[in-house]
Amino acid sequence: MVKLILEDIKVYGLLLFIAVVLIFLDSFKFLNLPKSLVQNVTVPIQYGLFRSYLNVSGQFGYIVNARKASQENKALSEQLALVLSENASLRKKLAETQAFLDQDKALSDEVFNLIPARPIGFSRFLLIDKGSDDGIKVNQAVVFKDSYIGKVFEVDPKRSKVVLASDPDSRLTAFSQSDAGRAKGLLVGQFGSEMLLDKILHEEPIEVNNLVYSEGQEIEIPRGLVLGQVTEIIEKDEEAFKQAKVKPVFNIGDLDLVFIVGE
Repeated sequence: MVKLILEDIKVYGLLLFIAVVLIFLDSFKFLNLPKSLVQNVTVPIQYGLFRSYLNVSGQFGYIVNARKASQENKALSEQLALVLSENASLRKKLAETQAFLDQDKALSDEVFNLIPARPIGFSRFLLIDKGSDDGIKVNQAVVFKDSYIGKVFEVDPKRSKVVLASDPDSRLTAFSQSDAGRAKGLLVGQFGSEMLLDKILHEEPIEVNNLVYSEGQEIEIPRGLVLGQVTEIIEKDEEAFKQAKVKPVFNIGDLDLVFIVGE
């Protein structure tokens, strides 16, 4: 019995020693080469599994919706009308703010090194198939067209993790622009896909369907990126500031490609 216990202790000690050695080597990036070799194989496989998951999920959703189509026809028609209305409103707001963005020298007047990347996984964070071997660095902005998706917060040789604008740990200075004027605030991520534009002065104008843009006070994030669209105004007389609920313009699951703003 004692012999078996001693053997178990030796095995445990050996495993603990190996774990400490691996942690030490990884902290000094000595394991980057084997990690890079392994990820060369696993990243394409992970991407294939991720796309398969999205396809299966989409097909399953289609089957469920098809079964309920007869009961939800009226609701779907109303939703379609709402989508078309929001699309028309979005186009109108984009046209209204174009002159403002050009005047304030937003993205159109600057040159960025955009690195394309494919999403290969998504839970709380977005996983992309580019890493330090591709020049990706922590805190670089991730965009799609003129919209802000998130920023890189963890980098491996062949892949990186991106914290989204809707993540509870995300904080961005932002503003909303309309014919009535500009409203500034702090965009804070919430649980799920919703965001909250906080710290808005009561006298500053903001309306439902206004687009929200990055202020550019964060060094790595360009000014004028679309952060989302206002869905609700929260205003209480006893509070020093008002708030606005904001939804993302894009569904992350629908994106086949994103871009990292390089140096």
